[in-house]
Amino acid sequence: MDNLWIASLDDADRKRLEPHLAERAFTQGQMLYDAGEAVDQVWFPLSGVVSLMTVLAEDRMVETAAIGREGLIGVTCGPMNARASSRAIAQIEGSAACCSADIFSDALAESPGMRTALSKFTESLFAQVQQTAACNAQHRLDERLARWLLTLHDRAQSNRFHLTQADIAGMLGVRRATVSEVGAGLEGKHLIRRGRGWVEVLDRTALEEAACGCYAAMRGVMKDLGVPRPRAPNA
Repeated sequence: MDNLWIASLDDADRKRLEPHLAERAFTQGQMLYDAGEAVDQVWFPLSGVVSLMTVLAEDRMVETAAIGREGLIGVTCGPMNARASSRAIAQIEGSAACCSADIFSDALAESPGMRTALSKFTESLFAQVQQTAACNAQHRLDERLARWLLTLHDRAQSNRFHLTQADIAGMLGVRRATVSEVGAGLEGKHLIRRGRGWVEVLDRTALEEAACGCYAAMRGVMKDLGVPRPRAPNA
């Protein structure tokens, strides 16, 4: 499976990266890097989903963005000679094509087209972070849960993915009991089905209707910027 960001580059720019890429697998729950670390790798997901987490007091976390094969991870760290401001955790297992931050930085310096593509992606990522923050502050949990499941569904490339109530609670910053109650409401409407450690999307259209407007807003930003938009199978 290709990374959509790399696929969107022209031939010359792809050739700057491809000889230096090595595929690496990641497992669910694996931390790719932590907040405060100097990141020396850029990850281009081929499958799976990685969450960017803001770390709070007592090591509590809340998700601020999700990235799949439409984008890249680590680019706001190594290439800019800075340290990570968030924790990157694999939400759904998968794999990524990786290169060193120095290689990617050199490629950026040589290619205006690549710098433009990166600017568009980082702008869309920043918009996702902002929209997620507003969503977490203003919208009902059932709307937020529907929005978050749609975000994962787009990137997971499957109707069913491994998630526990603890995973969901951690991403949304709420208690497990609350997640169980709200999840039961979506399940009762036949939008999703849940099992021990997994969630399946049953009715994509109805789930979009149940979500707040943040999901559509984030998709709209990606469209306006002309960046690759992930989409679930048959969606």
